[in-house]
Amino acid sequence: MKDHINDRTDQYGGSLQNRCRFALEVVEAVANEIGADRVGLRLSPYADYLDSGDSNPTALGVYMAESLNKYGILYCHMVEPRMKLAEESFETTESLLPMRKAFKGTFIVAGGYDKDDGNKAVAENRTDLVAFGRLFLSNPDLPKRFEVNAPLTKHNRNTYCLPDPVAGYTDYPFLEDTA
Repeated sequence: MKDHINDRTDQYGGSLQNRCRFALEVVEAVANEIGADRVGLRLSPYADYLDSGDSNPTALGVYMAESLNKYGILYCHMVEPRMKLAEESFETTESLLPMRKAFKGTFIVAGGYDKDDGNKAVAENRTDLVAFGRLFLSNPDLPKRFEVNAPLTKHNRNTYCLPDPVAGYTDYPFLEDTA
C-alpha cells in the first residue's frame, strides 16, 4: 500500500486507490465468505521500517478507513504514528484521529499506551478500544494488574522472535506468582 516500496505499474500500483486495491479485495472476499462481523483489519500507515514508508500516511490511513466502511467489518485496528522502541519513545504531532473519524465501526489503537494513556484516549473519544501488545505479553494478567494498580513486569525485547516457544512468551509471571 505504501508508495515508497510499491513500484508496480499495473492495477495494484501507482495511485493510492490502486495501492490499496489488493487489501480491500481481500477484506471483501473474507467478509463475503465468513461474514463482515468476523473480520477486522490492523493497519500501520505511519510505520516506515526498512524504508517502507509512505509520502502521505495520513491520506493512506483515511482512505483505508473510509473504504473499509463499505464492507461493515467488525473493527479497524491502527498503530499510532509514534514509535516506542525499547524504553525510549518518539512523539509526533501526527494522529490517528482523522482515521478514527473516518471509520464508522469499532476503532482500536495501539502503540505505546499505558493504563492512563489508554483510559484517556477512550474518555476523549479518540478510540473505542486500546490494544496493549508488549504490556500484555509481559503481564499475562494485565487486566487484573490494571484493576488493582499492581506493578507491571517489564518486557524483554531480547526474547522476541526466538525459536524457543516459551522464552519471552509464556514464561512471564502472573501477579500471584510475584507476591
